[in-house]
Amino acid sequence: MRTKLLSYAAACMLAAGLTACSDAGGPLDDGGDAGSGNGPARVGVIMPDRTTTRWAGEDSKYLTAAFGQARIPVDIQNAEGDRRRFVRIGRAMVDSGVKVLIIANIDSASGKEVLDLARKKGIPTIDYDRLTLNGGADYYVSFDNVKVGELQAYGLIACLKVRKAVDPIVAQLNGSRSDNNASLFKRGYDAPLNTKYDAAQMRKGPEQWVPDWDPDQAAVIFEQMLDQAPGIRGVLAANDGIAGSVIKVLRKRNLNGVVPVTGQDATLEGLRNILTGEQCMTVYKAIKPQALSAAKLAIELFNGGKPIIPDKLKDPESGAYVPFVKLKPVAITARNINTVVVTDKFVSQADLCQGEYLAYCKKHGVGRPVSHSPK
Repeated sequence: MRTKLLSYAAACMLAAGLTACSDAGGPLDDGGDAGSGNGPARVGVIMPDRTTTRWAGEDSKYLTAAFGQARIPVDIQNAEGDRRRFVRIGRAMVDSGVKVLIIANIDSASGKEVLDLARKKGIPTIDYDRLTLNGGADYYVSFDNVKVGELQAYGLIACLKVRKAVDPIVAQLNGSRSDNNASLFKRGYDAPLNTKYDAAQMRKGPEQWVPDWDPDQAAVIFEQMLDQAPGIRGVLAANDGIAGSVIKVLRKRNLNGVVPVTGQDATLEGLRNILTGEQCMTVYKAIKPQALSAAKLAIELFNGGKPIIPDKLKDPESGAYVPFVKLKPVAITARNINTVVVTDKFVSQADLCQGEYLAYCKKHGVGRPVSHSPK
């Protein structure tokens, strides 16, 4: 029987009923990967690394809870940023007979290798958050990543307008070239920015990709950018990790709070930088509904269902259209941190407002009761 995938709103309601579980994706030793060998039918999940808090445990927590509620065993492992390890884990999961495989790839090459192994065994596959180019996954669960980039561009444009910047030079620090999402973000923010460049309302400054989204490399790159173009007055940083590195460099030159910087992921550091006025905005991609949507899809596949997904995304390399569970991102500024991110319990008020940040939280109304208008 063909059944319809749980809607985004329904996934959110399900999220409210789940209890937190420990991260099943702990560090692995190089001597071997857990999950190899035959065992009970289960779902396999491979996370890419621990460069952000989400990959370090948040996604795993919600996935573990969802599969636990459905009484379906799940094996969640983290490749720790190692492409060879990613493939080893995938091979072990496939050989052990997982019934469904979910991957958040490190890059498309290693991701495709794992997907090919699963396909040969007839195992349904889900690309999680990142599309594996030419990978042939059966499904894709992510956010509208072009929209993410658009939100970043319009956020930066708005911040420059508030500062009454005249003909500002804008630097762009893209994400990792090996991550298809980074290309989608760039497609999203290039269009609005190019319109401003073409109208001579802003000037395009230096632009560079940040290998593996590495914050340390981002700092080195931005130092070089500032040396090359000291007049930079706006920075399109592809995520909060890159933004944090940019802000540290700006602090050394007493330009923090003067030069608006964008971000993405609504990390604790990014949100705090927004409260202090050093970061212009971030983009909130709610992890819980994304994880629950992926889990719902995997559970349906595990039980032999054939989910109907109305949206499709074209793989730019293979030309194939992949069924796409598309979630909606939200732009975050100091004005809506409380009403969106804190109220949603993505971060707690206690964590956000520790120490020196308490005064900034009070200034921006973090913790103030939020009234919800009837729908």
